[in-house]
Amino acid sequence: MKAEHIPFVFNEDDSKILTKYYSDSAMVRVSLETWPRVRNRMPHGIPLWMDGGVDGLHAWRPSNDNSYSDHIKRFPGFDRVADSAFQENPEKGLVRQFVQSLLDECHKSSSKSEWLSVPQLPIVAGAGRNKINRMLAEAANEWKVERRFNGKVILPIILLHQNQVNGKTNRKGPLDLAARCYDLAGSDGVWVAQSWLNDQEGAKPLERRFQDLIEFHQELNARLPSQAITVVGPHWGMNLVLWARGLARYAAVGLGNAYRYYIPGGMRFKGKDHIALPPLRRWVVASPQFKSWLHEKALPRLSRQQPTYAEFSELYSRYDKIVLDWRSQVADFQKRWFDELAGVQPSGRALALYQQLSSAYVLGRSLPELPKDEKSARKPERVAQQLMMSCL
Repeated sequence: MKAEHIPFVFNEDDSKILTKYYSDSAMVRVSLETWPRVRNRMPHGIPLWMDGGVDGLHAWRPSNDNSYSDHIKRFPGFDRVADSAFQENPEKGLVRQFVQSLLDECHKSSSKSEWLSVPQLPIVAGAGRNKINRMLAEAANEWKVERRFNGKVILPIILLHQNQVNGKTNRKGPLDLAARCYDLAGSDGVWVAQSWLNDQEGAKPLERRFQDLIEFHQELNARLPSQAITVVGPHWGMNLVLWARGLARYAAVGLGNAYRYYIPGGMRFKGKDHIALPPLRRWVVASPQFKSWLHEKALPRLSRQQPTYAEFSELYSRYDKIVLDWRSQVADFQKRWFDELAGVQPSGRALALYQQLSSAYVLGRSLPELPKDEKSARKPERVAQQLMMSCL
């Protein structure tokens, strides 16, 4: 039986981790932009979800010179679709040509593409993109009918700001647009991503934002057909919360990194190396300070009879080896975490996740603060505490 997670693959390192840890995935999402780099490195037997990356036009500028710009320039009318004035008064013929060209390329790129993303721009404040997103959705449906596409089409709902889910009044606009575009595109499902959400940040406002996000999904599901496919993420833990609570059918996952969604084409800076702390259900920045924290502060606080003592001790003894391939260590933990929950009956998963996070919270409370790299998540229990409060 296929697992209910969907890894996002962008490069060769991703495909290696996919093959090693996530080959039982129900589906793998790939980017049309980066597909040529990974197509010969994908494991056999996993269906593909191809995404054309139209959301990258959110921040595209004529001066852009990068891989994404080279990719999107292949499709006629891309620059008009990126223009805010055109978005408010789009021309149907041009939008249709753009969508047909893009989806034709997505479809022919791989015979294993069983899902395709409906071309959509991220949702912004106000109604400035509503008309073009509706027109993009309608053009996608026309393409599907004309090309007799037998796969499934997935509507991206990409939210840019947390206030788009903050309160019922603010949610109404994005939800109205999503429901309308779902119908216009003849969609089979939706994928919801919040480019602003870092659910390991530990900041106080996350507690309210998590609840708002849950309510957004509850209200979205009420507007969709019961059989609609729902995908959420990638996140570190909120994807698991929403999946365990039955609010999403699939959890989108990162592959050892990228536990949040980044819109293509934007400036990306190399992130810091991380290490997973399985007993605490979180990760931390890999640094000499953290290694010292393990040895000098954490282990002395734990009894040798505690199972977590052995886990922390092994992490310390293998630290130098782990940091050489930290993404594999993080991906391995995330996969095992998901499998633990998947082994529970669906009706009991939310409670099981709550209990896991509760145990991590209690353990974290007994430990000293983490190094300064963790910023607002220096308290070891902080990540588990905030996720735990959203489980039930």
